[in-house]
Amino acid sequence: MRRYSRHLIIPDVGMAGQKRLKNAKVLCVGAGGLGSPALLYLAAAGVGTLGIVDFDVVDESNLQRQVIHGQSDVGRLKAESAAASVREINPLVNVIIHNVALTTDNVMDIFSGYDLIVDGTDNFATRYMVNDAAVLLGKPYVWGSIYRFDGQASVFWAEHGPCYRCLYPEPPPPGMVPSCAEGGVLGVLCASIGSVQVNEAIKVITGIGEPLVGRLMIYDALEMKYRDVKVRKDPECPLCGKNPSITELIDYEAFCGTLSDEAQQAAAGSTITAAELEAMRERGDDIMIIDVREPNEYEIVNIPGAVLIPKGEFLNGSALEKLPQDKKIVLHCKSGARSAEVLAVLKNAGFSDAVHVGGGVLSWIKTVDPSLPTY
Repeated sequence: MRRYSRHLIIPDVGMAGQKRLKNAKVLCVGAGGLGSPALLYLAAAGVGTLGIVDFDVVDESNLQRQVIHGQSDVGRLKAESAAASVREINPLVNVIIHNVALTTDNVMDIFSGYDLIVDGTDNFATRYMVNDAAVLLGKPYVWGSIYRFDGQASVFWAEHGPCYRCLYPEPPPPGMVPSCAEGGVLGVLCASIGSVQVNEAIKVITGIGEPLVGRLMIYDALEMKYRDVKVRKDPECPLCGKNPSITELIDYEAFCGTLSDEAQQAAAGSTITAAELEAMRERGDDIMIIDVREPNEYEIVNIPGAVLIPKGEFLNGSALEKLPQDKKIVLHCKSGARSAEVLAVLKNAGFSDAVHVGGGVLSWIKTVDPSLPTY
């Protein structure tokens, strides 16, 4: 009574609504940017059982936005760190840790034990898998997405409205949409969207208000504007439409594709390691090292001797005139995906001996110069 008194005196929630929260079993997929505020407020709200799925460990770069973790948690499993914070906020919550990567082999079993899913994932393959599993199991789930200053949120519940595939029938082309690790995210944006997700979860559980079913909420933090867009159920949706063709989980990595076919073909046989690049430098090979990241990334850390030419200049063709014909071109980015896409452009332009560094600057830091900062 003391803990939840501010809920109990709201007529719309009251004792019945608080008991629904106590009886609810909610699974949070990810204990990162969105999962952090979601888990904290779900626990404070009195959700009886909270599941946490995350196999990653806390990194110092997480602390800018993943407020469920602290400095002393660096190197600790995120699921365990998050669970400790949840128990500190509300010891009455039953916390279930799933310290595993969510895959097609385990997602159905894990989801089946919960009433509602909160999706805090950051890649398209997992988002489509979460959606498909939720639809096949008849579970509602609250989705959120963040990038730089922009956020989106919705509630997908196939029995009452559209699913994620109705909104996004196909994933974007590989390399088209940067991840937060590549493009960045304003830390507090996670709190804005994560709190919206909790708000929607509470509404679905208690049966109050109008959930974001059939609506996409779009938030612009720079302009401080919210707007929503109606999303209708697609009768031709292959998953939740009238004649579904997807009746079981699929290969989501292949469906989304981390690299385009052209990039994969270009990288085959033209990928070197960071150690091999260092050996080329030490021998004095006639090479030109090109960093295809963005200027702000280059300022954080760079490979000695690398020339910055962002990926966009290769895609629009303006970079090609800057390249020498008498030197071997060596490309790199942060982790290897962007440089592989640029490599495909160079191969098509006639630079047949160009190569790229697998693992990018992160591999360089790990294997060549660990003193450099990561991000």
